[in-house]
Amino acid sequence: MIKQLSDIVAEAKVGERCLTVAESLKLLGDCDKPLLIDVREPAEYSLDSVEGFINIPRGVLEMKMPELCDDAERCILLHCGTGGRAALSAKALRNMGYKNVHLISASFEDIKKQFKPS
Repeated sequence: MIKQLSDIVAEAKVGERCLTVAESLKLLGDCDKPLLIDVREPAEYSLDSVEGFINIPRGVLEMKMPELCDDAERCILLHCGTGGRAALSAKALRNMGYKNVHLISASFEDIKKQFKPS
């Protein structure tokens, strides 16, 4: 049986730390040097982005992360357009050994409107 993307994303979210925008902002206050990553494609990022997030597309995340972050305990927050790629990315980062990974489970528009780090 071939799995649908929605099933794969649902499986990826199991056991991951899915946060609302408000919970993400609270977590930022508790993190030392959080790493904020937008896993959308570069074309999406260039059209609109959320302040403070760097763009590392889902397709190259595993290649780019070791050079960007060698601290398995560093607080990492991920977002994308709808939460699917962020969920897949969170699972991939945990498989790589990163322990403090969180995904913002909200639409891009909600993140853009509400995510105002202080």
